[in-house]
Amino acid sequence: MAKIVGISGSITQPSRTKNLVEVIVNKASQKLHAHAEVIDIAQIATVLGSTVSYNQFPDALAAEYKKLDEADLIVIASPVYKASYTGLLKHFFDLLDPKRLAGKVAILAATGGSDQHALVLDYQLRTLASFFGVYTVPTAIYAKDTEFVNYELTSDAIKQRIDVAVDQAVFLLQQENLQALVA
Repeated sequence: MAKIVGISGSITQPSRTKNLVEVIVNKASQKLHAHAEVIDIAQIATVLGSTVSYNQFPDALAAEYKKLDEADLIVIASPVYKASYTGLLKHFFDLLDPKRLAGKVAILAATGGSDQHALVLDYQLRTLASFFGVYTVPTAIYAKDTEFVNYELTSDAIKQRIDVAVDQAVFLLQQENLQALVA
């Protein structure tokens, strides 16, 4: 059975970004009949922020990294602050061995106040995923604050993009499974 892990890089609660991650993860879970979990950076912010060792993680952080190790599909999402993804999300990835995520598939997503911030997906999150050897789906998902009501995604256009991204992820996962059979 496939496993899906979403990472919400938001440092606040409630969070539009976390809701977006949950919507994507739930859609992918339905499509793949897979187990899904969400890593909420806001929930582990204190322990994450105080961790500086690459070799010794506190139990709470080690449990989150174990989820990533077991994931087939990852959803990486962040709110856009000062034209970038959050510092704690960066720190979360900074602590990972660069080879740890190689070969996994990811859907990238972000939330922000205006369309100008959408470039963070291709110029920062896609670059981050590439550094780790992660295959990213071509369709990224950017949702503006106005596409949420009470922190819940309401935009049909964004939901359609999610459908496209999930279909692309399923395709990439199938290709990866075929290559494993041939090898």
